[in-house]
Amino acid sequence: MDNKKTETAIFAGGCFWCTEAFFTDLKGVEKVTSGYIGGKTENPTYREVCTGNTGHAEAIKIEFNPDEVAYEDLLEIFFATHDPTTLNRQGADVGTQYRSEIFYTSEAQKLAAENFIKLLADQHIYDKKIVTKISKASVFYPAEDYHQDYYAQNPNQPYCSAVITPKLDKLKKNYKSKLKS
Repeated sequence: MDNKKTETAIFAGGCFWCTEAFFTDLKGVEKVTSGYIGGKTENPTYREVCTGNTGHAEAIKIEFNPDEVAYEDLLEIFFATHDPTTLNRQGADVGTQYRSEIFYTSEAQKLAAENFIKLLADQHIYDKKIVTKISKASVFYPAEDYHQDYYAQNPNQPYCSAVITPKLDKLKKNYKSKLKS
């Protein structure tokens, strides 16, 4: 019998190909699923979400063991790997589906996210105001199969090699102790 504790964290920080790649190799992370959350359309498709009309964000659902990785560690990496000061945009990706948003699954996560954003603001980590929203998690819809583990399966795809690889290299350098061996 498996008595491992797992919790769920859901983050939207731009293209889910990017965000998924950052969390997959973290110690304590059991599974990362790319998908859609925060909109009004049931079972949206990638094509529908790309129109910006569904209200969904591209997001990742992280299943993690809180005994091995703290939610605050996940928040730290979330904020270190995207720009939380740009509204509905990450780099060249523009639209509400690329917004910065934390979808909490417990009151403790809500409080942790609020405190983390306050800490970043108080320490003036960013030159501009943090626009990351904090919302109660609604239904998370897994994205189509070809979006899952996208970077791992397509590291030489131009977007991946130009955008994700450099960020991933920086993450591996700065967070080496938090990564699976």
